Amino acid sequence: MNISLYFKKNFLVLNLIVLALILAVFVFIEPSVAEKSDVSYKFNEKGELIKPEGYREWIFVGTPVTPNDMNNGKAPFPEFHHVYIDPVSYKHYKDTGKFREGTILIKELISVGSKSAASGNGYFQGEFIGLEATIKDSKMFSKEPGNWAYFSFSKPDHTLPVNDTATAFPAAACNACHDASAAEDWVFTQYYPVLRALKMKK
Repeated sequence: MNISLYFKKNFLVLNLIVLALILAVFVFIEPSVAEKSDVSYKFNEKGELIKPEGYREWIFVGTPVTPNDMNNGKAPFPEFHHVYIDPVSYKHYKDTGKFREGTILIKELISVGSKSAASGNGYFQGEFIGLEATIKDSKMFSKEPGNWAYFSFSKPDHTLPVNDTATAFPAAACNACHDASAAEDWVFTQYYPVLRALKMKK
């Protein structure tokens, strides 16, 4: 018997077995949504959401505003809200009409500035004053309604720069309003014409 050839064959078989076991581990251990490469958000070791970068290059979906002038001077959200959705989730919504696991919506807050322009009177945007986010992730937020969680990077006095990280709000702080009034899946799509237009095409 060729001892050298014998050991080479057995070494090859052993390597193939080890490789198969490694592949099996990767197949059967599913990563959480936040660990997948196609999501646009990350959490630090404390469980805080890290402020996403480049969100202004995402898909812009709408700008609702509820000014104080039209709400007895006490609008709960008197600023403009620039709302963006990450590109992968936009494509999924475009194809299916649903918000996927891993969806993130960014809401950039802008103050109401001037109320007059050459074209007439109205509400015109002022300065950036805050940043918020909402994420759909059933692994991380399995107990939250619709698996949505809400975050704010804004400072209490709305000064800039915003914070680099944010913790999730208690569900009662945001979800009650979304549950009662949002058009679909706890999202106010009735105020986002870009998303509404996708539904109209189907």
